[in-house]
Amino acid sequence: MALGALPRHVLNMVLGEASSLSAAAIAIGIGASFAVTRCVKSMLFGITPSDPVTLWGAATLLMIVALCASWIPARRAASVQPIEALRRD
Repeated sequence: MALGALPRHVLNMVLGEASSLSAAAIAIGIGASFAVTRCVKSMLFGITPSDPVTLWGAATLLMIVALCASWIPARRAASVQPIEALRRD
């Protein structure tokens, strides 16, 4: 912000980084879940190990939680006064 960024740009940047990291982690998790389906097949009751509704529901829920968790730090970063940031660095 000290170099001219608007608060909404800072907010979008922080939320964009959080969502891209979360999407990568969710993709790795879905891939890992397909890899361990044989191990957990006997522990699941009522669904198949690769149930698409369950996988997409869990992925959506995790993405919502990740964005909610990054919302407060993003707002805090967007509200920092440029002179305060320059003094601390």
